[in-house]
Amino acid sequence: MSELWKKIHYAWWVLFGLVVMVGAAKGGIMTTGGLFLTSVTEDLGIGMGSLTLYFSISSIVTMISLPFAGKLIAKYNIRVLLVAAVILEAGSFAMFGLMNSVWGWYLFAIPMAMGSVIVTQLAGPVLINNWFKKHRGLAIGIMVAAGGLIGAFLQPVAGNLIASAGWRSTYIILGVGVMAVVIPIVLITIRKAPQQKGLQPYGMEDVKQKDLLKVSTTTNSGVSTAVAKKSSAFIFLLIFFFFDTSIAAFNQHVAPFAMGIGYDIKFAGNAMGAWSVGVVIGALFFGFLSDKIGVRSTATAAMLLGLVPVGILILIPENPIMFTIATGLYGFVVASLGTLGPLLTTALFGNKEFSQIYGLAITGLAVAGIVALPAYGFIFEITGSYTYVLYAIFVMLILNVGSIFFAFRGKKKLEKAGHWN
Repeated sequence: MSELWKKIHYAWWVLFGLVVMVGAAKGGIMTTGGLFLTSVTEDLGIGMGSLTLYFSISSIVTMISLPFAGKLIAKYNIRVLLVAAVILEAGSFAMFGLMNSVWGWYLFAIPMAMGSVIVTQLAGPVLINNWFKKHRGLAIGIMVAAGGLIGAFLQPVAGNLIASAGWRSTYIILGVGVMAVVIPIVLITIRKAPQQKGLQPYGMEDVKQKDLLKVSTTTNSGVSTAVAKKSSAFIFLLIFFFFDTSIAAFNQHVAPFAMGIGYDIKFAGNAMGAWSVGVVIGALFFGFLSDKIGVRSTATAAMLLGLVPVGILILIPENPIMFTIATGLYGFVVASLGTLGPLLTTALFGNKEFSQIYGLAITGLAVAGIVALPAYGFIFEITGSYTYVLYAIFVMLILNVGSIFFAFRGKKKLEKAGHWN
């Protein structure tokens, strides 16, 4: 048995640590937030729009924290930093259970977002890039899918806990539970670089000199940031990110939507579990499909497919089987964001200055997070229904098909102008 363990490259243990960390942080904290909304608003007499403003605060803090978090990861001990980040995120989530005013959510949304930036967004890609020379895409796909897989288990658990133990106890149980599980795993498995274990990255021995030359050539081709950000391709990519994130943001309102049409909290938790299963499958599927038919066709197909679950939720939400199928398919579709966003950026502008261009383009994600979540809440407050929200999402899916088309038309203009080199 000891010989078997020795044959497993340590990169896979790092990936295991990331799967547990990212999966618990996303599936146990970030995606369960919507399950609490109805119970909290009814118990404390808080408006849905007012409460969901804390999601906007989180988005603003995330946007501000990203550049600083990257510097912290480069400078400090990664395990110490991750433990601190987990405590900030999960500890703040647990503190929601002690709050009696909406200002408590606004206050603790700040440290929660600061921790989440490191735990769920930056650490994974950085560590996988350090440890994997081979199967890097597979490793990222596994990590992304982990959030949905663990969420598929934790969503129903959270829904049942809220129903049986109350929302206050559930906040505390989930927050403390995530810290208790994740912190030991991080300390045991995570190392910043292979050199700390006297190793090379996984697959380094398989990289031949001609492959290195090919990678170098590919990396140097593309459009400069200065040119890209002035192009129509960039504008439509920004629009795509905004709409796609707004479409995905409905996940925090699935539980209130379900309960608003007569389902109980247990059913809402199970529906969100179906959403998480869809995310798991979609995260792996869209990466595979984009390799086969190209990212443009895959992104277009994903947006058109999204019309199906939204249509079901508009027309026959009272059917519990169809509601569950629709939420699962919806989760499958929105999983495309994590996979297709970077691939679309590369397809449009190449690898020459990918990180700078992608960093600018994902502003659309942050803006959507700031605007869409509370907007959906306020629409529900005003109309007493999520029907108009679903109509808006249906339109956004169609507009995103147009965004993809015009973005690639903009790419052709860049190529004709000689900006791609």
